Amino acid sequence: MRRLIFGAMLLLAFVTGAHAQTPPPIIFVHGNGDTAGLWITTFWRFEANGYPKDRLFAIDLRYPNARTVDATPQAGRSSSTDVRDQLAAEVTRVRALTGADKVVLVAQSRGGNTVRNYIKNGGGAAFTSLAVLCGAVNHGVLVSDKILLGSEFNGGSDFMKDLNSTPGEVVAGVRFVTIRSTQDDKFAQPDGAYLGAKGMPTGVGFDGPALKGAENIAIDGLDHRETGYGIVAFPALFKAVTGRAPGVLVPPVEAQVVLNGMVTGFEADQPTNIAVAGAAVTVWKVASGERLGAPLRQATTGADGIWGPVTVGPTDALEFEIAAPGLPVTHIYRAPFPRSSVIVHLRPQPFGKTDGTAEAVVYLSRPRGYFGIGRDTIQLGGAQPGDVPPGVPSASTARLATAPGRVVIGQFNDEIIAARSFKVADNHVSVIEITE
Repeated sequence: MRRLIFGAMLLLAFVTGAHAQTPPPIIFVHGNGDTAGLWITTFWRFEANGYPKDRLFAIDLRYPNARTVDATPQAGRSSSTDVRDQLAAEVTRVRALTGADKVVLVAQSRGGNTVRNYIKNGGGAAFTSLAVLCGAVNHGVLVSDKILLGSEFNGGSDFMKDLNSTPGEVVAGVRFVTIRSTQDDKFAQPDGAYLGAKGMPTGVGFDGPALKGAENIAIDGLDHRETGYGIVAFPALFKAVTGRAPGVLVPPVEAQVVLNGMVTGFEADQPTNIAVAGAAVTVWKVASGERLGAPLRQATTGADGIWGPVTVGPTDALEFEIAAPGLPVTHIYRAPFPRSSVIVHLRPQPFGKTDGTAEAVVYLSRPRGYFGIGRDTIQLGGAQPGDVPPGVPSASTARLATAPGRVVIGQFNDEIIAARSFKVADNHVSVIEITE
């Protein structure tokens, strides 16, 4: 209670001391394979620090995974031009909606490539005041003439050379800020171990995400995703946008929480952010993994993929059951949502690699970061997962084969979530999704 009161006092001080001028709209751009939903906690923190909710936007890139070779069409994946043009259309939409001349662009990982390409080659310099690039692969994940040839992630590619060809590696008229890890970003390593090529020099250092002409911020202990989505990086992100430190890191809860989002799926075995129609979604309140009472929401998605809304309490643990055509029936277990969100996107979970003997499968998933052995407390089913490697945090999921009908506990540091296991034979799979 004392923390909430103190947080409310800081928030009041921030709001009353804020500039009268309406702040610029921010468009958040996710990384490779990600969704707009990964910015949920970032939105909550911006809102808690007085940033108007109607000035916060997050784009869903239709095909979030990059092509293997940027210039070669590939089913279920996008080129650097595809995502650049989609971002350009979103900037145009947001400017028309808000009446703003310019926007702020905040990007994570591959999103940094998209933002830089838009600013340099898509006319975006005229409409962007600030670009904040978090864990961006600004010099590629390696520089090589042998592997990843033609990939936008190769620092030696024509694409990356073009982005870095301007004075200071930035574009005049736009302020650039980078946020990176000091040495724990799996995609900014001098050795290729985390690219599957141990012992191979990458040609990229820990400072790979930095740009010569930008304000470059390095923070100890962050993994690749935490540079943008994480609570430790948030003060640097917020100050880059507003010029002031945030007063609140733990957002105050809302009395009634309204949740909504979109069901998405896969194409050519690649995740997409394209709406799935005909998905049956049921939302349950749960305790210790067991359902309480009647469903809070039952719906079948239409062409827009929207599954909600549903109103819940800020202390309600939830199960989202998604039955989408052609995919496993997925049970996603979440800790209570302290605040409302319209980007609670749901994507069914494929079974992944299996020897076919598992009776039930439960995943522990951390979409906004990775698991660090020795850095984090990680438990799944009463033990540290054996499929999370040591060293630089590089895995965001862990998998447990178990018996059906069990209550399985997943833990990441202070967040503990219970899930129920279901029969693989009935095409069911469970996911414990970590909030932070």
